[in-house]
Amino acid sequence: MSRIWIRGNVPLCGELTIQGSKNAALPLMAAAVLHPGKTVLWNCPRILDVECMSSILRELGCTVFREGGALVIDASRAEDLPVPARYATRFRASVLLTGSLLGRFGRACLPYPGGCTIGTRPIDLHLQIFRKMGALPQTGREGICLQIPQGRPAGCTAALEFPSVGATENAVLGAVLAQGVTVLKNCAREPEITELCRFLNEKGARIEGAGGSVLTITGVDSLRDSEYELMSDRIVAGTYLLAAAGTRGQVTLHGAQEETLRPLADILRGDGASVRAVGKRIILDASGAHPGERFVRTEPYPGFPTDLQSQILVYLLTASGASRVEETMFESRFQIAAELAKMGADIEIENNCAVVRGPAALKGTAVAARELRGGAALAAAGLIAGGETAISGSRFIKRGYEDICRDLAALGADIREI
Repeated sequence: MSRIWIRGNVPLCGELTIQGSKNAALPLMAAAVLHPGKTVLWNCPRILDVECMSSILRELGCTVFREGGALVIDASRAEDLPVPARYATRFRASVLLTGSLLGRFGRACLPYPGGCTIGTRPIDLHLQIFRKMGALPQTGREGICLQIPQGRPAGCTAALEFPSVGATENAVLGAVLAQGVTVLKNCAREPEITELCRFLNEKGARIEGAGGSVLTITGVDSLRDSEYELMSDRIVAGTYLLAAAGTRGQVTLHGAQEETLRPLADILRGDGASVRAVGKRIILDASGAHPGERFVRTEPYPGFPTDLQSQILVYLLTASGASRVEETMFESRFQIAAELAKMGADIEIENNCAVVRGPAALKGTAVAARELRGGAALAAAGLIAGGETAISGSRFIKRGYEDICRDLAALGADIREI
């Protein structure tokens, strides 16, 4: 099994173009099933989760291939087959096929979705919405089957108990071809949901309110062929910003957009770093940063993203004093703390809070990635630490990062896969 090797204690400096968004690509790929025709996605990242979703779509009868810089999906021959467990149990976004299959065929069967071991993440909210649309769910030990007796989802008015990203996306997918109007309240507002709505509207859907907490979807009879260029990955951008800030570096990230990372940019500015947004790029100069004690709380967008919690934890190890990080989204997202302790970090976990005492004199050693974002954060820790760090479990990182070694090396890091 491959590992990532890093020699640290070198500031990151240079320029880099950020890859396409993982969290936008997967719902758009699921949405392609709604249309019995062709979808072309530009800037779609070459990551394991996209490969896994591609394999599922092929199993459902779609044609999926790369052509130049685009991912091409032809769902003309898609069928309402059960989603194969050997792929679906590997990653969470497989659940998004529920809304697409229900919308197109009135039936969906899939195993319980898998992914990173960061929490239980039940799908109750998804099922509540689908019931209101007329679906009759049957759950068993192996998975879930939903059937709409009338063959097509019905428009409804529903409020999510919590602004779940996945439940919002699934509800949108189920409502696009529904009979009548669907009004969804207390929706998640993440940029990737706005991206999904924009993509579907260009395909012929009628969705109003994108970017807000209330979405109104007027069902249409059919969609059309389309081409779409994906947004850049704000979590990848945030990861590299925090790695650069932790090493007191200076980087320019092309394709990154500050408005999707405002809580992070505000933290870095408050610590004395220069963060400038120039068009679709972020320019960071953290050479004069002096981070101190801080409280960070993860929240739904536009709050601080849970997907950057592990990375901010590593950055705060370079701060003076005791900082607190509160995780409100997932109950098992501090797995990285034990690995960082091997490197000399002083982190104490108290229920859903981590107390980080710094500055820590991190030393390189052998550590293990146990999930996607924690693995990327360990790479950032290796860059900050003195000596050599070896990270096993690099497959987790590849779920969301095209080539983290390539990217960080482009910024001057001494890093490679071995």
